Parts: sequence; structure tokens; C-alpha cells
Amino acid sequence: MRLTGSAPMADDEFGSLTERARLMATLMMVAVLSMLWFALRSARLIFSILLTVFVGLTLTTAAGLLVVGAFNLISVAFIALFVGLGVDFGIQFCVRYRAERHEAKDLDLALRRAGSGIGGALALAAAATAAGFYSFLPTSYRGVAELGFVAGTGMLITFVLSITLLPGLVKILSPPGEPEEVGIQALAPLDRFFQARKRAIIFAAGFVSLAAAARLPFVQFDFNPLDLRDPHVESVATALDLIKNPDTGPTLEILAPTHEAAAKIAARVAALPEVSRAMSIDSFVPDNQPQKLALLADAQSLLDPTLNPFLTKPPPSDAEVIESFKAAARALRGGAGTSNAPPAVHARALAATLEGLAKAGKATRARAEQALVPSLNTMLDEVRASLQPYPVTAKTLPPDLIRDWVAPNGLYRVEVYPKSSATDNESLRKFTAAVRKIAPEVTGDPVLIQESGRTIVRAFLQAGILSFVAISILLLIAIRSLALVALALGPLLLAGIATLASCVVLGLHLNYANIIALPLLLGIGVAFDIYFVMAWRAGTRDLLGSALTRAVILSAGTTASAFGTLWISSHPGTASMGELLAISLLWILIIVLFLLPALLAYTVPNIGLSEPRRQAHAGTALNSGTVSGVRR
Repeated sequence: MRLTGSAPMADDEFGSLTERARLMATLMMVAVLSMLWFALRSARLIFSILLTVFVGLTLTTAAGLLVVGAFNLISVAFIALFVGLGVDFGIQFCVRYRAERHEAKDLDLALRRAGSGIGGALALAAAATAAGFYSFLPTSYRGVAELGFVAGTGMLITFVLSITLLPGLVKILSPPGEPEEVGIQALAPLDRFFQARKRAIIFAAGFVSLAAAARLPFVQFDFNPLDLRDPHVESVATALDLIKNPDTGPTLEILAPTHEAAAKIAARVAALPEVSRAMSIDSFVPDNQPQKLALLADAQSLLDPTLNPFLTKPPPSDAEVIESFKAAARALRGGAGTSNAPPAVHARALAATLEGLAKAGKATRARAEQALVPSLNTMLDEVRASLQPYPVTAKTLPPDLIRDWVAPNGLYRVEVYPKSSATDNESLRKFTAAVRKIAPEVTGDPVLIQESGRTIVRAFLQAGILSFVAISILLLIAIRSLALVALALGPLLLAGIATLASCVVLGLHLNYANIIALPLLLGIGVAFDIYFVMAWRAGTRDLLGSALTRAVILSAGTTASAFGTLWISSHPGTASMGELLAISLLWILIIVLFLLPALLAYTVPNIGLSEPRRQAHAGTALNSGTVSGVRR
């Protein structure tokens, strides 16, 4: 006996989600704390960030529940978005504080300088990210709209806490001074290397972009919810076995206004090559009834003396039963001979069983009789009933059966079965499309899950476009430079294209779970781009060797550590989410660190530099062919 259905699958899914929960939680905490330690080198600063994120998550959860009432499978993803960006804001502030503390020595002065130095970039990043998430609100999919509201509100909350609660905690805990520079000095030579070869880097990035864009038409969305579950658990394996059989797999349903219309639709749909059969109330009414009734009447007259004899023998004695068993066994063995064909093998097996019963005690034979004779009598009663037929019409069918196919308001149901297995998404898509040409109003599980997938993809595309426009307008108002706005958003667009192209190359399909990685890519990508653009605008040129790059790398590493561990989950949906998050973060980091500085150096090389710095910068470039860096 194998169980399936919504309740067993929900129970098994919870089990697969928790199967490696302790391992994932342990790895996640170790990785996150390690990244925070590399970034901050202070237990007090780490505690300050974690407490700030916890407070912000609590406030965001409360605000979300107050407005939306309850979270769904999409909107609950705000937790991942909040933690990723909340940790990023905290790391940005604390790393900048560490750099200022190394120079100023005084804690209060370092906090003030950190706030004035990074506060503007954090404010712009938070506002842009919040505007992007709030752009999800007009979408038709409720889960995406609610996700946009809760995540956007969370960005404003985490920004406020990052410039109020976090500095207050640092002040109270008073971490020790910073004896060493905070930047990654090993990366400093790469600044000059990449800026000297900025054209080659931009050309290579353009080539990669075109190659990645060419793969975008092949991105697929897996609309089958069963693909998000562990196929090895009993309930899912049983459901998949049932789906493989067209007789027990998902079907399409059509409602017809009249009996005649239902019959016509069923006939037209049944003729489709993608359809195995179409059933309606008429499927239970036999055709050619007069001829069949005559044949059954002939059979009844021939078999009635056997099925209903006038005289019956008395029950046999036990000795007679034993002798009949032996006689039957001899006859079976004689008929089977030495053949190895399946019927002969079965005959010898039955002969052995009868011989065993003949040798057994009377009680054993009685139990055998109880096991076999009642069901034999039932079968004989069914045969007797089948030989006494009567004409069947749609009105003489059992009332329970009629209710399954005819609604009280007079609508007639037509059920359509696919010819191929429903586990093949492409075949299921073709099956649905073929039936829709005849009956556009068709419904059923195949239609529901495909339309849900289309709604989600359409909602995310709409939200992405609105977010991109809203962020562009906000950045243009704040930065007042079309070139810098393009540099802040161009790498983000490239990271999105590269992430989707990677999905095609790796055979990773988008689904209801991992599509949440795209808003996270939007939030973190915009924030990282804004940090670099604002730093360049303020005059920083050695970006890779700066404290900012340390904060960006370890912020991305922390987020990747927090969500990348989902990749090892035994739950396919959760694992695909971790995989796509890791891919998107990798592309964001590559593009922000290596392409964005080259774009800035090529497009706006002198913006943010004072006149003496411009002259020194130009002189250095003429003498060495490279771009000299200005620390701050």
C-alpha cells in the first residue's frame, strides 16, 4: 500500500526540508560568522550587526503582517532579501568605521566620519532598492506584490537602523582601535592593470553580453510543482507513477451548455492526436444496445442452467475434497508436461498448492475454503446479474454518477485524457494548447499550473521593468548625471543577463522557488553599483584596494554563505534556490569588481577630482600610461 495526495506530500515535503536542516544551519552560521570576522575582525562589531539585523527583521515582519495579514510562498522570501541587504548595510558602515578609526583613533570621530562618508551612498542604495521593490505593487500576482511591499519597507527600516541603532551599539560596546589599514592591499595593483586595459575589458564584457543575450530565448520556467519536491519520498514517487499512466494522470475539463454540445465537443477533442480519449455522460451509455441485448439474452439462456441449477449435490466430504485436489493436481501436471512456458509454470505451481492442501489438516482446507469460496460466489452473482441486462440511457444511470457529469444548473462536463505521460512538461503544454483550440474555456490541473507559471513570470517581468524605470528616475534625480546613472544600472542589467544565460548553460530551469533570486540580484546589485559609483564621484580611484571593496566582497560572501548552503538541501526547490542565488551573486561580484571600475575610468575618468588632482591624474597617465589612484 502506497499513499499520495496533498496531505502525505505536504508531510513528506516538510520532512525533506528538515532532513539536512541542522547541517545547513551549522554550515550557514559558521560561514556567515567567518565572513563577518574577515570583514570586521571584532566580535563586538559582529554582534552589533547581527542584533541590528534581528531587530530590523522583527520590525519588518510585524509591518508585513499588519498590512498583508499572512505571508505566502512568494512574499515570505522577504526574509532572504532583508537578511542579505541588512547584513550588507551593516558591513558597509562598520568597514567604513574601521577605516576611519584607523586614521582618527577616536571612536566618536570615526563614527561621525563613517556616517558622513558612507551615509549618502547607503541612503541612495536603500531608496533605490526600496523604489525597485515598491514597483512590484502594480503586478497582477498577489505574492509578488506583497513581496514588493514588505521587502521595500524592510529596506527603509534596515537603512534607518544602520544609521541609528548600529552606531549606537558600536558606541556602547566600544570596540578597540584599528592598528592596520582596512583595505585589501593585494588588489591595489589590479586597479592600475584594469584601468590601463579598460577598453579591452569593456570589449570583452560586450562580447560576453552578446553571447549571454543569445541564450535568453532558451530560458525555461518549470511550471510543474512536483519538480520542486523530492522524487524519492513515497508520496511524490507514487504521484509520479500515477501521472505516468494517462488513465490516472492530470486531465482537462470542459463545460458544455447542453447535452448535444457536450457530445459534439467530446467527439472533436477525441479526434486530436494529443488526446487518448474524451469522456462525458454518454461514455457510460453503451452503443448498439439492441444487438448487444440480443447476444446477452442468448448467453443467458445457455448459461442459466449452469448458473442456476434446479438440483444441487450435497456438500462433499473431506475425503472427497482431498481426492478432487489430487485429481486436479495430476491433470495440471499432465497438461503442463516439461514445458517452461509461463502457463505450464503456473499450472505446476497450482498443482503443488493443491497437493499441499491435500496433505494438510482439515482446518487448513477450511481456511482455504473461506478464502476462496465467498469471492467465487460474488463473482458468480456478478455474472448472473450481467446476464439480465436492460436498456441504458443517460437518465437511467445511477444518480451519483449523473452528479459527477451533469451540474444542477444543466451544464455538462467533458473530461479529456492526454495520450502521452503528463510528467513531460512539453507534451503537457502541447496537449493543453491543442484542446484549447477547440475549447478555449478548458480548465483543469494542466491549465492551472501553466497559467500560474505564466502569471508569475509575467509579474516578475513587469516588476523588473517597473523597478528598473523607478530606480533610474530616482538615481537621475539624486546623482544628476545620466552617465553615472547608466554606469550604476548597466552592470546590473549585464549581471541579470549573465545569470539567466548561466541557467541555460547549466540546465537550471526557473521555478516557483528559485525565481526569488532575481529580486535579491536587483537589491544587492543596485546597492553594490551605487557604492562604487558614489565612491568614484567622491574622488576615489583605487577602488579595488579600498575598504569599500573589502566590504563589498565580504558582504557578497556573507550573503552567499547564508543562502548558498541551501544548495545542499535534499528538497529540490530549496536546492535550486541556493544554486541560483550563488550564481547571481558570483556574477554581481565579477561585474562590479572588474567591469565597473573600467567603465568608470573610460566614461567619466575625472569626475569627482579637484583641479590639482586632475592635473596630477593626467600627468601620471601621460607618464606611465596608467591611472594613478587617490585613496579618498
